[in-house]
Amino acid sequence: MKKLLLLAVSIFVIAVLSACGQKSQEDVVQSLNKKMEEMKSYKAQAKMTLKMGEDPQVYDVEIWYKSPDFYRVELKNEKKEQSQMILRNKDGVYVLTPALNKSFHFESDWPKNSSQAYLYESLVKDIMEDPNATFKATENQYVFETKTRYQNSKMLPFQEVILNKKDLAPISVKIKDPDHNVLVTVEFSDVSFNPKIEDKAFDMKTNMTGAQLEIEALADMEQEEFVIRYPAEINGIELVDQEDIVTDSGERSILTYEGDRSFTMIAERAKVVETSSATSVLGDVVDLGFTVGAITDYSISWTYEGIDYTIASQNLSREEMVEIARSVYAPAVK
Repeated sequence: MKKLLLLAVSIFVIAVLSACGQKSQEDVVQSLNKKMEEMKSYKAQAKMTLKMGEDPQVYDVEIWYKSPDFYRVELKNEKKEQSQMILRNKDGVYVLTPALNKSFHFESDWPKNSSQAYLYESLVKDIMEDPNATFKATENQYVFETKTRYQNSKMLPFQEVILNKKDLAPISVKIKDPDHNVLVTVEFSDVSFNPKIEDKAFDMKTNMTGAQLEIEALADMEQEEFVIRYPAEINGIELVDQEDIVTDSGERSILTYEGDRSFTMIAERAKVVETSSATSVLGDVVDLGFTVGAITDYSISWTYEGIDYTIASQNLSREEMVEIARSVYAPAVK
């Protein structure tokens, strides 16, 4: 009996000691909050994989952040030999497409207005603001399941965020659809906190200096056949007309969709602009995964594979426009 009592006491002591060494969800959230308060900057490399079409698309992402709200995010798909960059500095938000020598200026609160899978502080905000977030700890990681704050959150409502136990650095993010299928994966590498970054690193003109190197890549693309991509099939909406015309600036297709809701999609070959001065945009930045575009209450526009796309509608919500635009990324099918 005495031996059994000693054994029970030993098991209890071991359990208590183990529990003392394991942080709770509340402890980790408090640690994240403290880290955000103390963090002055960070740099990270990541690989983003999209599984929204037949063939997964992989993008290299480079992220620079400097407190309080300077950002430099470069997204590059090496197969397309074309990159985009999102900048936020004291003058506002810019979306740059160096291969086209194009830059767009937004009066936007990006990235505060939506989840961003490749931004550390956005992931922390998702964790802290979801009262129903779930949590588990493994030997070397903390794993959170949270809701997202995407503009099309019905399409991508959930995410799994994995953090390194040692320094709370991001390891990976998996964005999931309503059935918990993983559509977007971001895998981080080379994350460094509080590196020295000069303000000029976020300057728009400085970051357009590599444009000439990529314009040659687009020149090759302009020689290819003009082939556009179509939205995925939508219940209650069908393509009723397509007008293909040749303008002074090149080829253009105008697609008319009608049914329960209606919209027009215009696709035309993108052109390299002669000046690198930024064009002001009355709208907001929208992350479509495979590219970054601009959205208003009545339209959404983006560039992909050397083609400019615009969807315009009087009766689609922003969320519906984003969902349709994301589906245009899929293989070209009428």
